[in-house]
Amino acid sequence: MNKSEILQIIQKKLSEKIDNLERLIDETRASNNETKSSMGDKYETSREMVQQEINNLQIQLNENLRAKNSLKLMNINAHQIVGLGSLVKTDKGLFYIAVSLGEIIFNDDKIFVISTESPLAKAMSGKSQNAEFSFNNNKQQIVKIW
Repeated sequence: MNKSEILQIIQKKLSEKIDNLERLIDETRASNNETKSSMGDKYETSREMVQQEINNLQIQLNENLRAKNSLKLMNINAHQIVGLGSLVKTDKGLFYIAVSLGEIIFNDDKIFVISTESPLAKAMSGKSQNAEFSFNNNKQQIVKIW
């Protein structure tokens, strides 16, 4: 498995999310400005709801920007034990411990990109190849670590 190629896919997906969030924020701000100019103070509640939406989008944007920055620190060398930057194959699937992103496809394989803070990553953390761990009352075995 080529972890640097997987990391590029993750970075691209995060960049797309960031671009989309920035576009949504711009569009929402534009609609908020239109509301201000055309409706007056009578619709203050509506404008406040739009502002809350902008704030929520900004929080998501900041989280994605932090995630993208954290990828720059990622160690893509082979790992002996599971931790940040590990690509782990268990008898149940493939997991890349990096940021919370969900599923990606690489060379026809489904890889679940998960954060170190996720319960599954915590259950695997510090384990080595052939080790077993339990997650949601299901035993899994680590087949390989990259």
